[in-house]
Amino acid sequence: MKTYILDTNVLLNDPDSLFAFEENEVILPFTTIEELDKIKSRPNEVGANAREVARRLSEMISANDAGTLKRGLKLRNGGTLRIVAVSDFENHKKLENDWDPTNKDNHILDVCRGLHAQALTLGCQPPILVTRDIVLRVKCDFLGIPCEDYKKNSVAENPDRLFVGHTTVDVPSEVTQAFWEAYASADVGGEFNCIVDSYVSHQLSPNEFVSFKDPSTTEPATVRYMDQGEPLKIIRDHKKPIFNVTPRNKEQNLAVDLLLDPKIKMVTLIGKAGSGKTLLSIAAGLNQVLEKKKYKSLVVCRPVVPVGNDIGFLPGTKAEKLEPWIAPIKDNLRYLLFSGRKSKNSEATLQGYFEDGVIEVEAITYLRGRSIADAFIIIDEAQNLTAHELKTIITRVGENTKIVLTGDIEQIDNLYIDAVSNGLTVAVEKFKQYSIAGHVTLVKGERSELASLASRIL
Repeated sequence: MKTYILDTNVLLNDPDSLFAFEENEVILPFTTIEELDKIKSRPNEVGANAREVARRLSEMISANDAGTLKRGLKLRNGGTLRIVAVSDFENHKKLENDWDPTNKDNHILDVCRGLHAQALTLGCQPPILVTRDIVLRVKCDFLGIPCEDYKKNSVAENPDRLFVGHTTVDVPSEVTQAFWEAYASADVGGEFNCIVDSYVSHQLSPNEFVSFKDPSTTEPATVRYMDQGEPLKIIRDHKKPIFNVTPRNKEQNLAVDLLLDPKIKMVTLIGKAGSGKTLLSIAAGLNQVLEKKKYKSLVVCRPVVPVGNDIGFLPGTKAEKLEPWIAPIKDNLRYLLFSGRKSKNSEATLQGYFEDGVIEVEAITYLRGRSIADAFIIIDEAQNLTAHELKTIITRVGENTKIVLTGDIEQIDNLYIDAVSNGLTVAVEKFKQYSIAGHVTLVKGERSELASLASRIL
């Protein structure tokens, strides 16, 4: 049996982490309880997770008449849970000198050191600290304390191994020639499925794109693999503007193909700043709501996560408080609806869409409890959401609703997640095997030459 010590950030990232270590012992340093108490009043998902952990601890105490959290309680998965304080260890010397006594992480390290010394005395396997804090893992390495990251929601060892939704394969010229002949006749039969199987080395996911490239041409031939046994779909260039937007590169063209396909109920788009993921998504949403009438409303949401220092509480009504967060979305709406022209008439028209409920721009905080039907939903900056938060959002989706998740996994402002454990990445990896979902990674910036250079070198 192993012993795991949980840092507070693990509990705040995933309240189910209490039950994620099978039939082993889980220990909470008393400092984590104090930190949960301070955080529980926050009006966000972190505060909600702190309250959820507190409720579960209370329920376990009530259900275990024979035990206490100090002696150890049985968990539903067969493991045990107990709380340990530094005062539980006799003759234990706390960290001093270079260590900040007010730092809660150092209190956790004191508990780890005490349990480590106790395990060595008894000849047992030393306990393992589980934390999402990189600096704390560095401190553990210095002190010789076994430590690891919380891997439950991580879907890859590093971002380079994530699903990108598009594969390019080198083929002989006769393959692309056959493709362009099929392109002209709009007929891609089973023969091309065999070609894909011959040249693609991995098992394709539903709605994954494949580009055939030969040395004699600069323009690859691209198809979308639909599903096992189904004919491939030829990808044509979307030359007709979609609400004043025309795809500027190959990946944007692939993204539009997914955004406009009514059979795909969830689209995920990952790309750096300026790659067009948000603008294309809103343009496709306006097209489907205002022109095609496939949905009754366009709902655009963003997480309220500040970049840099928070400016604190804002005065005013709910709409006035949210204005700084939704301003970028309104800028995109004005550009798409009115070709960038701002006038009293255009502002009145946009306000009319808001008042009639045709367009909603909302903070993700207010999606909880809703059931949204007949809508085209866009979740912007989804890389700042945890897997649990994104699950809460996706389960709000009702009948005849499409949801689009966009974000840049290299720009994460949420302290409790990273490039391989954020909700957007988890959604891409978990849904890639289902034909109801599609994904594209956008690689080229199109905002401006300066923006593209900045995203690459800064």
